[in-house]
Amino acid sequence: LPASMYTEIQRDRPDGGNILTHPDYIDGNPDLIKPKKLLNPVKASKSHQELHRELLMNHKRGLGMESKPELQRVLEHRRRDLLIKQKKEEEEAKKLQSPFEKELLKRHQRLDQLEKEQEKQEDHAPEFIKVKENLRRTSTVTGDEKAA
Repeated sequence: LPASMYTEIQRDRPDGGNILTHPDYIDGNPDLIKPKKLLNPVKASKSHQELHRELLMNHKRGLGMESKPELQRVLEHRRRDLLIKQKKEEEEAKKLQSPFEKELLKRHQRLDQLEKEQEKQEDHAPEFIKVKENLRRTSTVTGDEKAA
């Protein structure tokens, strides 16, 4: 029976069966199930509704879109406070270093500086000296291997 109803509806249409302009549920047949409009899950969510409500209130008050919501301001304030606190702790840790640790740090910096100066000097040396040093290293390595 339902298939015969569908064929009757198709025959009665003057527009050639265009489903978009004349849906099946308009004819008022009580046997047909009328479709319900689906809810948009984004608009139905509580967070979306709260955000929309906040935007409307801000618009009514005349606040610009560039002003931040209260939650975002609080979170940024906490992040800023946390960073300041971490910097203070680092500075206190540096102040609390023992004299021995400070001296080690100075020596380490001096050694790094000396290594950088040596690298610069090696870069300025002529290439034949570099090649000669490499040859000496390879000759001593091969000589040691022969002795072993």
